[in-house]
Amino acid sequence: MSVPELRTLPDFTLADLEGIRVLLRGGSVVDWHRLNFADETEAEAFVRAQEIDPDEPGDLARANHVKEAAIDYLRRHFDFPVPKPVAKKDLVGLLMLASSKGHRQICACAILKVMHIIHHLEARELLFLLPTADEEVFQWVEQKVYRVMAGALANDFPILEFIGGRKKKDSLYTKLLSKPDVSASQIYDKVRFRIVTRSSADIFPVLNYVQRSLVPFNFVIPGQSTNTLLRFHDYCQSEPELARLVPDLQLPLDIEDGLSAIDNRFTAPSYRVVHFIADVPVRVPDNVLAQAPEATADLGHTIFVQTEFQVIDRETDESNEAGDASHRAYKARQKLAVMHRLKVGRYIKS
Repeated sequence: MSVPELRTLPDFTLADLEGIRVLLRGGSVVDWHRLNFADETEAEAFVRAQEIDPDEPGDLARANHVKEAAIDYLRRHFDFPVPKPVAKKDLVGLLMLASSKGHRQICACAILKVMHIIHHLEARELLFLLPTADEEVFQWVEQKVYRVMAGALANDFPILEFIGGRKKKDSLYTKLLSKPDVSASQIYDKVRFRIVTRSSADIFPVLNYVQRSLVPFNFVIPGQSTNTLLRFHDYCQSEPELARLVPDLQLPLDIEDGLSAIDNRFTAPSYRVVHFIADVPVRVPDNVLAQAPEATADLGHTIFVQTEFQVIDRETDESNEAGDASHRAYKARQKLAVMHRLKVGRYIKS
């Protein structure tokens, strides 16, 4: 498998910056009104990152099936006019049309948004129907992430540390006991990965690499990102290579003003990190699909595995572990609250 190049800031495209922005903010591409692919090469790379091979007839048939379902939905429920030239576009063609201007651009965006939802729901259905356990599914995503990150390390990307793992059962029990509003279905970090970069200047290039090889921007889980490491607004304005792209961003910069709060009462205010949850697209092995029920025949070959990623630079990582923001201190606060809840039935007031 070829390894995407590590793009430095001067090489960033508008699509690169928009992708990182939605990751840091935890936004949704369904709220976007355009795409920003510069050419078909960039659009095709985006498609391949989603485990869709434009050169594979089966993949093309699956993409066309989802497109036709999306168009049918728009016409049935909204009397949405879809010109024949737009309806005939393949997936890459729709992405490029959505990156242009005019009425057909708006039409292409609407189709792609519905396609995104249909594909996501059918992939979830496929996962439920597969004759496999969570353990095996977690292995698939781990194998994919380890393979991609091994390529980065082998090419001397600015990554000092890469750690992957699964949340142990005792940690799951503690987490559920510590949060009154969390059910087992809302635990997103059963599979998690942590990347430590050499410096803060490497954060954006590494995030971009992760998006182009593992987590396309449309699969970031909305509302589940935390960025207390850098201010998007200030960072873009301070880097000339990014400042040139700012006028073309589709949302005003003041959306990112201020650091996003950490929604975890046990995390110290001084803790700094880029943290996000994503649906990592994973291709189901052919031998597993062969054992699946016939009902899965039209659902494709891709499933999504919710996965946690943390990205941080070395200096910040060392600062976090030096005091109250350390992982040990975090666990101590969490365990104290759980013990109090088990004994008294309510939380310690913060």
